[in-house]
Amino acid sequence: MKAGGLGGVMFALPRALRKLGYDARVMIPRYAGINLEKFNLEMELEGLQVPTDSTNENETQPPYLVCNVKKYTPVKNGSNDRNPVPAYFLENLEYYEKRSNIYGYSDDAIRWALLCRGTLEFLRASRNWIPDVIVASDWQTGFLCNYLRTTYKDDLRLKRIASVFIVHNLYYQGMFDHKFVSEMDYDDGQSAVPSFFDPRLLKINGMRRGLMYADVISTVSPTYAKEIMTADYGELLDGLLRERRSRVYGILNGIDYEEFNPETDRYLIQNYDQNTIDAKARNKIELQSRFGLEQKKKSFLISIASRFSEQKGFDLLFPAADVIMRELNVQLAILGSGEGKYMGFFQDLEKRYPGRVGTHLNFDAIMVHMIHGGTDAMLIPSKYEPAGLIQLEAMRYGVVPIARRTGGLADTIEDFDPANNTGTGFVFDNFDSQAMMIAIVRALENFKQKQVWRGIQKRAMIKDFSWDKSAEEYAHLFNLAFGFRRRETEK
Repeated sequence: MKAGGLGGVMFALPRALRKLGYDARVMIPRYAGINLEKFNLEMELEGLQVPTDSTNENETQPPYLVCNVKKYTPVKNGSNDRNPVPAYFLENLEYYEKRSNIYGYSDDAIRWALLCRGTLEFLRASRNWIPDVIVASDWQTGFLCNYLRTTYKDDLRLKRIASVFIVHNLYYQGMFDHKFVSEMDYDDGQSAVPSFFDPRLLKINGMRRGLMYADVISTVSPTYAKEIMTADYGELLDGLLRERRSRVYGILNGIDYEEFNPETDRYLIQNYDQNTIDAKARNKIELQSRFGLEQKKKSFLISIASRFSEQKGFDLLFPAADVIMRELNVQLAILGSGEGKYMGFFQDLEKRYPGRVGTHLNFDAIMVHMIHGGTDAMLIPSKYEPAGLIQLEAMRYGVVPIARRTGGLADTIEDFDPANNTGTGFVFDNFDSQAMMIAIVRALENFKQKQVWRGIQKRAMIKDFSWDKSAEEYAHLFNLAFGFRRRETEK
């Protein structure tokens, strides 16, 4: 069950940690879409009673929700082992198994509180295994950090467990717009988590509580860790983050080098590596055909592969796109979906420049691979970007990023320096259409210099953004968190 970048992290990071010798396991709800015929889930604990903190003992507000916990144990599948790690699934008919989607319901706050409380109750009840560290991600699991340090602070089995709270995107803080909260509804994080059935649960800021109660806070890039301590990027939590700055760290996300590998990618009509980049031209012609573009190897083909939202910075194209298309010999291949104003803008652009602009306005995981295999450059003009995975994937395939210097983009893309012949992309600083256009022009002019461009591509392709490297940093972070928790419990 994958939803966005976090889904990729939940698959890849635990696997990389196990390669280092750590016993990493995952716990998620048993969503309706999980294929029980494909995956053999065994009953680990039946009839787990998860307290709701309700004092109204009628049928609609029971004091407990009854859940089962099932376990998946991976089976070795030869040398090409793509199995997940051992995983636990919290079963509940009403809140998980009857739901067709992962999220997007009016009672999502209950569903996440149930997962957090259910995880802790499972660890209390189970005698087979206990972790030293629990890693919670984003506002949905901020409840767990809160429960662990308050409701379960004296529990002999749980009080020694350290918690690490990972912020993937500070903007999303709960089931409300955190920038427009009345004084009456404001959550300072000090009060107890309400009952599952209390309307106040919908007003709880899970992000704030995760930041307040975790032993260690991590973000998905070093630059983003610094940015969120400022008023511009802190989403009204910068003061709290500055208070806890000694516990705030930033570790880059990695990508799965087995899934994203131009040498073996089955979705490309021509595989290649950093020494055979010229073979990429066949994929370019194929991609141009798929997007209805003029099939010319020498055209500068720029891709956009993204969710269309204000965060991603495509407002910069509104005043600039026509100038770019009129004055520069470029093609655009646009893949993604999102807010209507961006979808409509890209549709109209395609109509105005047939053969030079092509769109595929739906998310398509296979097409992402083809985009990487066939385009010359990728435009990533983000307003803010906590980590970003798309630039890491693109660089792996020799696609040169044209990006704004923010968050994870700043940490992963080195601006091209012609004097020293260094760099892996073209970077601009200001969130400004003209700054973006200058970066595009710089990229186009260097694309015309074949040897220079090949050097940029090769440097991008050999960068190490694997999870193996990130997992080592996370392991260090977990040891820090465990040390902090041990000192707290020994006081």
